[in-house]
Amino acid sequence: MDHALKLLEKAARLAPKVSGIRLNIGLVYYREGDYEAAIPRLSSFLRDQPDSQQARYLLGLCDLFTQRYEGAVSQLEPLWPQKSNDLMYLFVLTTAANGAGQKELEEKALRRLIALGGDSAEFHLLMGKAYLYRQESEQAIAELERAANLNPELPFVHLNLGIAYTRLQENDRAEAEFRKDIQIEPDLPDTYELLGEFYMRAGNESEAEKYFQEALRRSGKMSGSLFGIAKIDLHQGKYAQALESIDAALHLTPENQNAHALRGRILMKMGRRAEAEKELTIAGQMNKASDKAQEPESLGENRVPHPEVTQEPQ
Repeated sequence: MDHALKLLEKAARLAPKVSGIRLNIGLVYYREGDYEAAIPRLSSFLRDQPDSQQARYLLGLCDLFTQRYEGAVSQLEPLWPQKSNDLMYLFVLTTAANGAGQKELEEKALRRLIALGGDSAEFHLLMGKAYLYRQESEQAIAELERAANLNPELPFVHLNLGIAYTRLQENDRAEAEFRKDIQIEPDLPDTYELLGEFYMRAGNESEAEKYFQEALRRSGKMSGSLFGIAKIDLHQGKYAQALESIDAALHLTPENQNAHALRGRILMKMGRRAEAEKELTIAGQMNKASDKAQEPESLGENRVPHPEVTQEPQ
Protein backbone atom coordinates (compact mmCIF):
# COMPACT_ATOMS: atom_id res chain seq x y z
CA MET A 1 0.00 0.00 0.00
CA ASP A 2 2.83 2.41 0.83
CA HIS A 3 4.44 1.76 -2.55
CA ALA A 4 1.15 2.41 -4.37
CA LEU A 5 0.64 5.60 -2.39
CA LYS A 6 4.13 6.87 -3.25
CA LEU A 7 3.47 6.26 -6.94
CA LEU A 8 0.13 8.06 -6.76
CA GLU A 9 1.63 11.03 -4.90
CA LYS A 10 4.34 11.27 -7.55
CA ALA A 11 1.73 11.11 -10.31
CA ALA A 12 -0.25 13.89 -8.59
CA ARG A 13 2.84 16.12 -8.56
CA LEU A 14 3.52 15.43 -12.23
CA ALA A 15 -0.11 15.86 -13.30
CA PRO A 16 -1.80 18.15 -10.75
CA LYS A 17 -4.75 18.81 -13.03
CA VAL A 18 -5.74 15.14 -13.26
CA SER A 19 -8.32 15.03 -10.48
CA GLY A 20 -8.79 11.25 -10.65
CA ILE A 21 -5.34 10.76 -9.13
CA ARG A 22 -6.43 12.71 -6.06
CA LEU A 23 -9.52 10.51 -5.79
CA ASN A 24 -7.36 7.39 -5.87
CA ILE A 25 -5.07 8.82 -3.19
CA GLY A 26 -8.14 9.58 -1.07
CA LEU A 27 -9.33 6.00 -1.57
CA VAL A 28 -6.00 4.60 -0.41
CA TYR A 29 -6.10 6.66 2.77
CA TYR A 30 -9.75 5.71 3.33
CA ARG A 31 -8.99 2.01 3.02
CA GLU A 32 -6.14 2.42 5.52
CA GLY A 33 -8.47 4.13 7.98
CA ASP A 34 -6.52 7.42 7.77
CA TYR A 35 -9.59 9.60 7.40
CA GLU A 36 -7.78 12.83 8.29
CA ALA A 37 -5.44 12.34 5.35
CA ALA A 38 -8.26 11.29 3.01
CA ILE A 39 -10.37 14.41 3.62
CA PRO A 40 -8.24 17.02 1.76
CA ARG A 41 -7.75 14.70 -1.22
CA LEU A 42 -11.44 13.90 -1.51
CA SER A 43 -12.38 17.56 -0.98
CA SER A 44 -10.01 18.62 -3.75
CA PHE A 45 -11.43 16.02 -6.13
CA LEU A 46 -14.99 17.02 -5.28
CA ARG A 47 -14.29 20.67 -6.08
CA ASP A 48 -13.34 19.55 -9.60
CA GLN A 49 -16.04 16.87 -9.87
CA PRO A 50 -19.00 18.08 -7.75
CA ASP A 51 -21.35 15.47 -9.22
CA SER A 52 -19.32 12.49 -7.97
CA GLN A 53 -21.60 10.56 -5.61
CA GLN A 54 -18.78 8.22 -4.61
CA ALA A 55 -16.45 11.02 -3.56
CA ARG A 56 -19.21 12.90 -1.73
CA TYR A 57 -20.26 9.79 0.21
CA LEU A 58 -16.66 8.93 1.07
CA LEU A 59 -16.03 12.49 2.25
CA GLY A 60 -19.22 12.37 4.33
CA LEU A 61 -18.05 9.13 5.95
CA CYS A 62 -14.61 10.58 6.67
CA ASP A 63 -16.23 13.60 8.31
CA LEU A 64 -18.45 11.30 10.37
CA PHE A 65 -15.56 9.11 11.50
CA THR A 66 -13.57 12.19 12.58
CA GLN A 67 -16.62 13.62 14.41
CA ARG A 68 -17.10 16.53 11.99
CA TYR A 69 -20.83 15.96 12.11
CA GLU A 70 -21.99 19.15 10.41
CA GLY A 71 -19.57 18.53 7.56
CA ALA A 72 -20.84 14.96 7.26
CA VAL A 73 -24.42 16.18 7.00
CA SER A 74 -23.50 18.76 4.37
CA GLN A 75 -21.96 16.01 2.22
CA LEU A 76 -24.50 13.25 2.85
CA GLU A 77 -27.84 15.08 2.77
CA PRO A 78 -27.57 16.07 -0.95
CA LEU A 79 -27.34 12.36 -1.80
CA TRP A 80 -30.88 11.71 -0.52
CA PRO A 81 -32.54 11.55 -4.01
CA GLN A 82 -30.09 8.89 -5.16
CA LYS A 83 -29.51 6.90 -1.97
CA SER A 84 -32.64 7.08 0.20
CA ASN A 85 -33.35 3.41 -0.58
CA ASP A 86 -29.98 2.36 0.86
CA LEU A 87 -30.20 1.20 4.49
CA MET A 88 -26.54 1.93 5.25
CA TYR A 89 -26.80 5.44 3.83
CA LEU A 90 -29.89 6.12 5.94
CA PHE A 91 -28.11 4.86 9.05
CA VAL A 92 -25.04 7.01 8.35
CA LEU A 93 -27.19 10.08 7.73
CA THR A 94 -29.17 9.42 10.93
CA THR A 95 -25.91 9.20 12.87
CA ALA A 96 -24.43 12.35 11.35
CA ALA A 97 -27.62 14.33 11.93
CA ASN A 98 -27.71 13.16 15.54
CA GLY A 99 -24.12 14.31 16.07
CA ALA A 100 -24.86 17.67 14.43
CA GLY A 101 -27.98 18.21 16.54
CA GLN A 102 -30.20 18.31 13.43
CA LYS A 103 -33.17 16.51 14.98
CA GLU A 104 -35.59 17.02 12.10
CA LEU A 105 -33.22 15.45 9.58
CA GLU A 106 -32.35 12.68 12.05
CA GLU A 107 -36.01 11.76 12.47
CA LYS A 108 -36.61 11.93 8.72
CA ALA A 109 -33.76 9.52 8.00
CA LEU A 110 -34.74 7.25 10.88
CA ARG A 111 -38.36 7.04 9.70
CA ARG A 112 -37.18 6.11 6.23
CA LEU A 113 -34.81 3.50 7.67
CA ILE A 114 -37.68 1.93 9.63
CA ALA A 115 -40.01 2.01 6.62
CA LEU A 116 -37.50 0.21 4.40
CA GLY A 117 -35.93 -2.13 6.93
CA GLY A 118 -38.38 -4.96 7.19
CA ASP A 119 -37.45 -7.62 9.74
CA SER A 120 -33.94 -8.56 8.64
CA ALA A 121 -31.10 -9.09 11.10
CA GLU A 122 -29.09 -6.39 9.31
CA PHE A 123 -31.90 -3.86 9.77
CA HIS A 124 -32.18 -4.55 13.50
CA LEU A 125 -28.39 -4.22 13.82
CA LEU A 126 -28.49 -0.76 12.23
CA MET A 127 -31.46 0.26 14.35
CA GLY A 128 -29.62 -0.90 17.46
CA LYS A 129 -26.60 1.17 16.52
CA ALA A 130 -28.81 4.18 15.85
CA TYR A 131 -30.21 3.86 19.37
CA LEU A 132 -26.67 3.56 20.75
CA TYR A 133 -25.76 6.87 19.13
CA ARG A 134 -28.93 8.39 20.63
CA GLN A 135 -27.83 7.18 24.12
CA GLU A 136 -30.91 4.90 24.33
CA SER A 137 -29.25 1.71 25.55
CA GLU A 138 -32.34 -0.32 26.45
CA GLN A 139 -33.91 0.28 23.04
CA ALA A 140 -30.57 -0.57 21.45
CA ILE A 141 -30.44 -3.90 23.30
CA ALA A 142 -33.96 -4.80 22.17
CA GLU A 143 -33.01 -4.25 18.51
CA LEU A 144 -29.61 -5.91 18.78
CA GLU A 145 -31.02 -8.96 20.58
CA ARG A 146 -33.59 -9.25 17.79
CA ALA A 147 -30.75 -9.18 15.25
CA ALA A 148 -28.83 -11.83 17.22
CA ASN A 149 -31.90 -14.06 17.45
CA LEU A 150 -32.40 -13.84 13.69
CA ASN A 151 -28.71 -14.47 12.97
CA PRO A 152 -26.47 -15.38 15.95
CA GLU A 153 -23.38 -15.25 13.71
CA LEU A 154 -24.08 -11.76 12.33
CA PRO A 155 -20.87 -9.73 12.36
CA PHE A 156 -20.75 -6.74 14.74
CA VAL A 157 -24.00 -7.47 16.58
CA HIS A 158 -22.31 -8.88 19.69
CA LEU A 159 -19.75 -6.06 19.73
CA ASN A 160 -22.58 -3.51 19.91
CA LEU A 161 -24.45 -5.56 22.52
CA GLY A 162 -21.28 -5.48 24.62
CA ILE A 163 -21.24 -1.69 24.44
CA ALA A 164 -24.92 -1.43 25.33
CA TYR A 165 -24.63 -3.76 28.33
CA THR A 166 -21.52 -1.90 29.50
CA ARG A 167 -23.44 1.35 29.51
CA LEU A 168 -26.08 -0.27 31.72
CA GLN A 169 -23.29 -1.65 33.95
CA GLU A 170 -24.34 -5.23 33.23
CA ASN A 171 -20.69 -6.22 33.16
CA ASP A 172 -20.97 -10.02 33.01
CA ARG A 173 -23.26 -9.81 29.99
CA ALA A 174 -21.04 -7.19 28.36
CA GLU A 175 -17.94 -9.34 28.72
CA ALA A 176 -19.76 -12.37 27.33
CA GLU A 177 -20.92 -10.41 24.27
CA PHE A 178 -17.45 -9.09 23.49
CA ARG A 179 -16.08 -12.63 23.70
CA LYS A 180 -18.83 -13.90 21.37
CA ASP A 181 -17.83 -11.25 18.84
CA ILE A 182 -14.19 -12.35 18.98
CA GLN A 183 -15.29 -15.92 18.20
CA ILE A 184 -17.15 -14.68 15.12
CA GLU A 185 -14.61 -12.02 14.04
CA PRO A 186 -11.21 -12.99 15.44
CA ASP A 187 -9.37 -10.43 13.29
CA LEU A 188 -11.44 -7.35 14.20
CA PRO A 189 -9.24 -5.05 16.33
CA ASP A 190 -12.13 -2.99 17.72
CA THR A 191 -13.45 -5.79 19.91
CA TYR A 192 -10.04 -6.44 21.48
CA GLU A 193 -9.69 -2.74 22.20
CA LEU A 194 -13.14 -2.60 23.78
CA LEU A 195 -12.29 -5.60 25.97
CA GLY A 196 -9.08 -3.86 26.97
CA GLU A 197 -11.07 -0.79 27.99
CA PHE A 198 -13.53 -3.01 29.83
CA TYR A 199 -10.77 -4.57 31.91
CA MET A 200 -9.17 -1.16 32.54
CA ARG A 201 -12.41 0.00 34.10
CA ALA A 202 -12.50 -3.16 36.19
CA GLY A 203 -8.97 -2.46 37.45
CA ASN A 204 -7.49 -5.55 35.78
CA GLU A 205 -4.43 -4.04 34.13
CA SER A 206 -2.84 -7.33 33.05
CA GLU A 207 -5.92 -8.41 31.09
CA ALA A 208 -6.39 -4.88 29.75
CA GLU A 209 -2.83 -4.73 28.41
CA LYS A 210 -3.20 -8.20 26.89
CA TYR A 211 -6.23 -7.15 24.84
CA PHE A 212 -4.77 -3.76 23.90
CA GLN A 213 -1.75 -5.59 22.50
CA GLU A 214 -4.05 -7.99 20.61
CA ALA A 215 -5.81 -4.99 19.05
CA LEU A 216 -2.50 -3.43 18.01
CA ARG A 217 -1.32 -6.72 16.50
CA ARG A 218 -4.28 -6.51 14.16
CA SER A 219 -4.01 -2.78 13.47
CA GLY A 220 -1.30 -0.35 14.46
CA LYS A 221 -3.81 2.51 14.25
CA MET A 222 -5.80 1.72 17.39
CA SER A 223 -5.20 4.96 19.28
CA GLY A 224 -7.36 3.83 22.20
CA SER A 225 -5.12 0.81 22.74
CA LEU A 226 -1.99 2.96 22.65
CA PHE A 227 -3.63 5.35 25.12
CA GLY A 228 -4.60 2.48 27.40
CA ILE A 229 -1.10 1.00 27.38
CA ALA A 230 0.35 4.44 28.14
CA LYS A 231 -1.96 4.73 31.16
CA ILE A 232 -0.95 1.30 32.41
CA ASP A 233 2.76 2.04 31.97
CA LEU A 234 2.36 5.38 33.76
CA HIS A 235 0.62 3.68 36.68
CA GLN A 236 3.40 1.07 36.83
CA GLY A 237 6.17 3.68 36.72
CA LYS A 238 7.36 2.75 33.21
CA TYR A 239 7.59 6.35 32.10
CA ALA A 240 9.74 5.94 28.97
CA GLN A 241 7.43 3.22 27.61
CA ALA A 242 4.39 5.30 28.51
CA LEU A 243 5.78 8.30 26.62
CA GLU A 244 6.47 6.18 23.56
CA SER A 245 2.90 4.87 23.52
CA ILE A 246 1.24 8.25 24.06
CA ASP A 247 3.39 9.81 21.34
CA ALA A 248 2.18 7.10 18.96
CA ALA A 249 -1.42 7.77 19.99
CA LEU A 250 -1.01 11.50 19.43
CA HIS A 251 0.46 10.85 16.00
CA LEU A 252 -2.85 9.19 15.13
CA THR A 253 -5.12 11.64 16.98
CA PRO A 254 -3.22 14.94 17.36
CA GLU A 255 -6.34 16.84 18.42
CA ASN A 256 -7.18 14.56 21.32
CA GLN A 257 -7.40 16.58 24.50
CA ASN A 258 -7.03 13.69 26.93
CA ALA A 259 -3.99 12.34 25.12
CA HIS A 260 -2.25 15.70 25.56
CA ALA A 261 -3.24 15.70 29.23
CA LEU A 262 -1.86 12.20 29.72
CA ARG A 263 1.38 13.16 27.96
CA GLY A 264 1.67 16.09 30.33
CA ARG A 265 1.27 13.80 33.35
CA ILE A 266 3.92 11.41 32.00
CA LEU A 267 6.39 14.23 31.33
CA MET A 268 5.81 15.60 34.81
CA LYS A 269 6.71 12.21 36.30
CA MET A 270 9.88 12.23 34.18
CA GLY A 271 10.88 15.59 35.61
CA ARG A 272 10.42 17.40 32.28
CA ARG A 273 8.32 20.13 33.83
CA ALA A 274 8.42 22.74 31.04
CA GLU A 275 7.30 20.22 28.40
CA ALA A 276 4.67 18.87 30.77
CA GLU A 277 3.18 22.30 31.41
CA LYS A 278 3.04 22.96 27.68
CA GLU A 279 1.05 19.75 27.11
CA LEU A 280 -1.30 20.48 30.01
CA THR A 281 -1.88 23.99 28.65
CA ILE A 282 -2.78 22.54 25.24
CA ALA A 283 -5.21 20.12 26.91
CA GLY A 284 -6.76 22.96 28.92
CA GLN A 285 -7.23 25.09 25.82
CA MET A 286 -8.89 22.17 24.04
CA ASN A 287 -11.17 21.63 27.01
CA LYS A 288 -12.32 25.26 26.90
CA ALA A 289 -12.96 25.01 23.15
CA SER A 290 -15.09 21.86 23.47
CA ASP A 291 -18.07 21.01 25.63
CA LYS A 292 -17.10 17.33 25.78
CA ALA A 293 -13.80 15.60 26.31
CA GLN A 294 -12.47 13.15 23.78
CA GLU A 295 -11.37 10.02 25.58
CA PRO A 296 -10.04 7.30 23.29
CA GLU A 297 -10.27 4.56 25.91
CA SER A 298 -13.83 5.39 26.89
CA LEU A 299 -16.80 3.07 26.55
CA GLY A 300 -18.99 6.00 27.51
CA GLU A 301 -21.61 8.02 25.77
CA ASN A 302 -19.94 8.60 22.40
CA ARG A 303 -17.78 5.49 22.07
CA VAL A 304 -19.39 3.50 19.25
CA PRO A 305 -16.96 1.91 16.77
CA HIS A 306 -18.19 1.68 13.20
CA PRO A 307 -16.50 -1.30 11.47
CA GLU A 308 -19.66 -2.28 9.60
CA VAL A 309 -19.88 1.18 8.01
CA THR A 310 -16.33 1.43 6.69
CA GLN A 311 -16.82 -0.78 3.67
CA GLU A 312 -15.97 1.26 0.62
CA PRO A 313 -19.15 2.62 -1.04
CA GLN A 314 -19.65 1.95 -4.69
